[in-house]
Amino acid sequence: MKLLKTALVYVLHSVLICVAALAALAAQNRAFAQPSPPDSGEPALVSLGAGYYDFNRRKDTAADFRLEYRHGEKLWLFKPWAGLELTADGAVYGLAGLLVDVYFGHRLVVTPSFGAGLYHNGNGRDLGNAVEFRSQVELAWRFNDQSRLGIAISHISNAGIANRNPGAEVLNVYYSISF
Repeated sequence: MKLLKTALVYVLHSVLICVAALAALAAQNRAFAQPSPPDSGEPALVSLGAGYYDFNRRKDTAADFRLEYRHGEKLWLFKPWAGLELTADGAVYGLAGLLVDVYFGHRLVVTPSFGAGLYHNGNGRDLGNAVEFRSQVELAWRFNDQSRLGIAISHISNAGIANRNPGAEVLNVYYSISF
């Protein structure tokens, strides 16, 4: 079983590298013109993510897959988002929260976010509670069509509301499509 998990992780890494390279090649022609400025209004985004679950401890590693909807309208400084996260070990995590897009020029976007939701570990890591919280920071490149390609690191934890709180860190590559 350990050999299967290790092979899955290596395959996932290879797929992530290929997806990033293909996305960079496909976006090359779009990358030279300036996109609209960030203050001109952002569209909603549908974000697809793939990554490496528990990458730092490597005790219960698994492939991680995400689908998120990021609303385009702001509530003061924040934008609402909702998502679904699945791992190759059968864990399922449905959550929602708030994010902030911080622009550095027209292209570079740093997006810290926080969310809470319900987690079921399947055959994967037991995080100690059904209610879990996720904090994340994403660094993304914004294309002319306002889609984004980024990398994110997140921490999932029950914040000590249960007796057991092992937490997990996840490294993801995101592609966000403007809606």
